[in-house]
Amino acid sequence: MTVKRDMNAISPLDGRYSGKIGALAGYAGEGALIRYRVLVECRYLGKLCGTPGINIRNLNSEEKKLLEKLALLSESDVLRIAAIEDTGAPGVPATRHDVKAVEYFIKGKLSRTRLRNISEFVHFALTSEDVNNIAYALMLRNCINDEVIPALEKILKALDLLALNYASSPLLARTHGQPAVPTTFGKEFRVFHARLLRQVKQIKTGRICAKLNGASGNYNAHAVAFPHVNWGKFSKEFVESFNSGAGLRLEHNSLTTQIEPHDTYAELFDALRRANTILLAFCQDMWRYISAGLLTQKAVAGEIGSSTMPQKVNPIHFENAEGNLGLANAMLTFFSSKLPVSRLQRDLSDSTVERNFGVAFGHSVVAYKSLLAGLMRVSVNEKAARAELELHPEVVTEGIQTILRRERKAGAYELLCKFTRGRTLSASELENFIDKLRLKPEVKTELKRITPLNYTGLAAKLAKDKEA
Repeated sequence: MTVKRDMNAISPLDGRYSGKIGALAGYAGEGALIRYRVLVECRYLGKLCGTPGINIRNLNSEEKKLLEKLALLSESDVLRIAAIEDTGAPGVPATRHDVKAVEYFIKGKLSRTRLRNISEFVHFALTSEDVNNIAYALMLRNCINDEVIPALEKILKALDLLALNYASSPLLARTHGQPAVPTTFGKEFRVFHARLLRQVKQIKTGRICAKLNGASGNYNAHAVAFPHVNWGKFSKEFVESFNSGAGLRLEHNSLTTQIEPHDTYAELFDALRRANTILLAFCQDMWRYISAGLLTQKAVAGEIGSSTMPQKVNPIHFENAEGNLGLANAMLTFFSSKLPVSRLQRDLSDSTVERNFGVAFGHSVVAYKSLLAGLMRVSVNEKAARAELELHPEVVTEGIQTILRRERKAGAYELLCKFTRGRTLSASELENFIDKLRLKPEVKTELKRITPLNYTGLAAKLAKDKEA
């Protein structure tokens, strides 16, 4: 018997949910961080070589390809860098420093090539945070662009389809938990679609700031070595050279301490947290509709709903999504409040926090997939929804009193309030009430045509209008 998950994993993302996070580990794991660092160092070395005023020879096309190839780490390369940091490797003592391990690895690779005479320019004039902040910016960008946004767009597509399919399906609205004027399922789906779409657009057009300006943010080492180079221009070009295609982009920040202040990280996490909060609210609404029998779930053959009650089909996907969204948001909230705060020019308390970015993204992605699975199983129980509406004819009295006002009926609201407040009416009682009113016959006919099933206003139109 083979179990396809690590039963010793402490985090469910590495165990129970490992199959649900897809390629995220390749963007946000420890190995990914090492790969981003090596990419930054190799591209930096390449740009130094191509910049006038720096006393390094230009690289020919073959040497440029060699440097590009070096940045494409194998699994054994990643393990070697980790070993250099932890225990040392043949010919290299343990660094006990993650970025220094990357530097020594690259130098070791270059020592066996025609680029060995420029190996001392690896990590030239940089502080570790110059490399790390760009590496994390790349991590955040790729996680969002390649994993988070596509998952959210699938949910948007599913919500759009539900809004269109059930645009005219009436639903008893509840405000303060009490029966209110009717709406439609489609319009309620469209509300969540519109809310989520707004956040997704903001996330996609966001910016992640990064810096390359040395140990105190002043280009001290750069300027003392090569004072005639425009290092501000160099850094901006380098940071923004990583941009390609649509989605989140990197933006150069010229005014920093040793660390980039992470304000744009907070902006990104807050936007993602808002999207997650919207979906959490949606999960709770879906749970309530299912609980009330207004939505039905497709039973899956071979799936057990309860260990003792064989009839149950539980809303497990919406419950799982709600829990994972809550976990993700707890971390995203902490990231937003913690990371923009650093003592003086820098403290290291952000380092261990940044290593957990992938955990927040992981719980988000698990939630998105669970929510989508739930949406694929649900359908509106129109019979039950109609039956519930027909039990509450009093919900149309808003429309009745409004028409009475139109007809200049004095005290229309108070009249209806006295007749209906705090009680459930029958359709016949409401009809008798209308008959006793002093109104033109055609107005009475107009009032009697209002029913809980047709008193839905522009809900169907709103459900179909994506730009409403």
